Amino acid sequence: MNKLKFIALSGTTNVTENLYIYEYGNDIIVVDCGVGFPESDMYGVDLVIPDFSYLEENFQKVRAILISHGHEDHFGALPFLPEKIKAPIYATKLVAGFIEDKLEDYRVKGKEVIVFDPEKDVLDFGVFKVTPFRTSHSVPDGVGFAIDTPEGRIFHVPDYKFDWTPVDARPFDVSKVALLASKKPLALVSDSLGSTNPGYTESEKEIERRIEEIVRGAKKKVYFTTISSNISRMKQALNVASKLGRKVVFIGRSVERKAEIAEKLGYLSFPNNLVISIKQANKIPENQIMYIISGSYGQPGSALYRVALGEHDYLSVTKGDVVVFSSDPAPPGSKTNIDSVVDKLIEKQIEVHYYDMQEDLHVSGHGSQKDIEMLFALVRPKYLIPIGGTIRHMHAYNLIAQSMGYLEQNVFGLGAGEIVEFSQNNARISGKVHIKNVLVDGLGIGDVGKVVLRDRQVLAKEGIAIVLLQLDKYEGKLINTPEIISRGFVFEKQGKQFLGKAAGILKQRVETRRKVDAKTLREITTDFLERYFFKEIGRRPMVLPVVVEV
Repeated sequence: MNKLKFIALSGTTNVTENLYIYEYGNDIIVVDCGVGFPESDMYGVDLVIPDFSYLEENFQKVRAILISHGHEDHFGALPFLPEKIKAPIYATKLVAGFIEDKLEDYRVKGKEVIVFDPEKDVLDFGVFKVTPFRTSHSVPDGVGFAIDTPEGRIFHVPDYKFDWTPVDARPFDVSKVALLASKKPLALVSDSLGSTNPGYTESEKEIERRIEEIVRGAKKKVYFTTISSNISRMKQALNVASKLGRKVVFIGRSVERKAEIAEKLGYLSFPNNLVISIKQANKIPENQIMYIISGSYGQPGSALYRVALGEHDYLSVTKGDVVVFSSDPAPPGSKTNIDSVVDKLIEKQIEVHYYDMQEDLHVSGHGSQKDIEMLFALVRPKYLIPIGGTIRHMHAYNLIAQSMGYLEQNVFGLGAGEIVEFSQNNARISGKVHIKNVLVDGLGIGDVGKVVLRDRQVLAKEGIAIVLLQLDKYEGKLINTPEIISRGFVFEKQGKQFLGKAAGILKQRVETRRKVDAKTLREITTDFLERYFFKEIGRRPMVLPVVVEV
């Protein structure tokens, strides 16, 4: 007998990497397919993506991939989907534009992206019938899904809040949800990230007034930065610039591309001649320019990062310029990067407005406790599943549910890969899909694992000692004293005597053997020097023996 499975493949305990599976018999639909961001100890890693093994094993069952909104942690892993998963991708118009741009960026061909209209479309995928509805978030054109299954209707509502005055004038479609929820729903799977915050989340509308106050007081250039997908925030900055007589220049590929897509699709509009090129900006007085620039998370190499370091080819900051960060340091490691950029700008006597100043230049896109209560009351499901938060957020979500009369056992806080099984109007955690971290480093996917990360951590912390050894292949003897080269271990000029002594003792150690081959020589060298260096100076560099047989 078939049972309905909900699998939180990722996106429960780690906020990002959102990917959820609904499975019944021979049909699977996927909701969201996002990337994660590397922790500070993941040296050299660019992205973390979900483990697609389960979907790859069941590729013939996958009917569709539904994307809820245009943030990277909900769609950014689509270019990495295994080739054998041929299911079409479904999204609203703006999100589809972002997805197509992302696929083109990674030169991925053959992935079908289908646009649906949340006002009127109902989508059929095998046993599943999906009715999308509008939600409010910090990026326009976001949706939730009412998913009809053989066991009942499940509401899947990722990142949302109840904003009655959103910038795009398309609020959460409460009436449609109320109608869809009129028959007792089986479950609600919903965003938990705001569950520790009291009250309601503030409207995006308030931010524009604060931006205007800052820009009105600026005497020179203004640099405004937000995440590139936040089209609503860009629209607010454009409104302010237009009102105060400033021309706007988009700087940074991600900002330029997202703005271009949003304008083309009708989600971003502004007066003619408001946006100009960087060359045109050079001919205009500084107090008439606003740059909307990428790098709100302080990403190394981003446009704002290079401006702060004085390394940008066309832009520079001088005393009296204003920089506005309209974003929250949410992804792992981003706060450190932002702090570094802010410090460099302040050092140059720039007026910087950022999160520490409590100016409310960013409003969360996630519903707070009262928003969550409102959604519970609106849908009134039998079971609840928190997503998109950490363990503490799931716990707070559970407490909200209990305060509204839900039994603790009817709220399922899931770990990565855990399965909730629905059958005969009951639900239980029935098992777990084995998953692992899949790391993306450059063009390599999944080839950086724990061993490689550990090696990188050692290199960063302790450095490396490269040992050059010449071996007489036939005699099995060292031809001369080994040479030890230090990189990030000890400064070679000052440590020359120390390295020379270590090389001499190593030579004596090897010569106690009558004959050695290259493999044995490498093992002796690594074992001896690791012990010797730790004993003498308390450091454990990576020892890399290079044996040349002559």
